[in-house]
Amino acid sequence: MSKISLASNPEVLKSEARAMRDANAVIGKTMTQAQALEAVARKHGYRDWNTASAMAPVAGQAPVTVGQQVTGTYLKQKFSARVLGTSILSGGRYFKVTLHFDTPVDVVSFDSFSALRQRVVCRVDASGVSPERTSDGEPHVRLDLPARRRGRKAR
Repeated sequence: MSKISLASNPEVLKSEARAMRDANAVIGKTMTQAQALEAVARKHGYRDWNTASAMAPVAGQAPVTVGQQVTGTYLKQKFSARVLGTSILSGGRYFKVTLHFDTPVDVVSFDSFSALRQRVVCRVDASGVSPERTSDGEPHVRLDLPARRRGRKAR
């Protein structure tokens, strides 16, 4: 028996319970969802489902909200933008954020030509930094967030 890993959250545990219930149904053993939840909790080392779900981390909240005005860098270029959309991505570690730049951003570093972008969809973590990097290691997107949101653990 092992305690629930930090990667697990209540939705993952519920999926595990549904899979357990379905597997039991295949062999002719009926099990309610409540019984499956209790079994999953015991499997992970907890006395019951209530304890397991209270201890499991809940998927995080996006670092920005729809309609919010934000600043930051996109491909090393400073920007100011409005957030058009956010959604949590599978696993809850990253968020999809749609940004509409106030002024188009030139994503080409050559002086001889330009490629302007005004709307981008990017993936960021809870601190507003994308895991994707340029060839020199800089994040594709870095949102300037208030200090209270940076580094805060998702609950």
